[in-house]
Amino acid sequence: MSKKTSKKAHMSEETFAELMKSGEQALAYERGERRGYRVTRIAAPRPPKAMSRTQIARIRKQLHCSQSVFARVLNVSAKTVQAWEQGARVPSDAALKLLTIAKKHPEVLLEA
Repeated sequence: MSKKTSKKAHMSEETFAELMKSGEQALAYERGERRGYRVTRIAAPRPPKAMSRTQIARIRKQLHCSQSVFARVLNVSAKTVQAWEQGARVPSDAALKLLTIAKKHPEVLLEA
């Protein structure tokens, strides 16, 4: 019978030391103890605004789509669009982003 040995991947001592040094430098910078590092700050976009069921239906009608076609355009189920328009469910943030694009730039979704 052969004996199986399990090999675990371990970080080398050198790599671990570099990682710890980087972490210590980041903490020192945040505490204001170190200066001279280049920092890039990016403003995060605001989350999309909530939409009412009538707003969602209006967007769909402006695109001249049935609920099932609109669902395909947004890559959701027809039942999901129905639930939004009936007020039974609210769109997720990702869906709200797509609905906002459909409202402001419908050609982007329709060309794909």
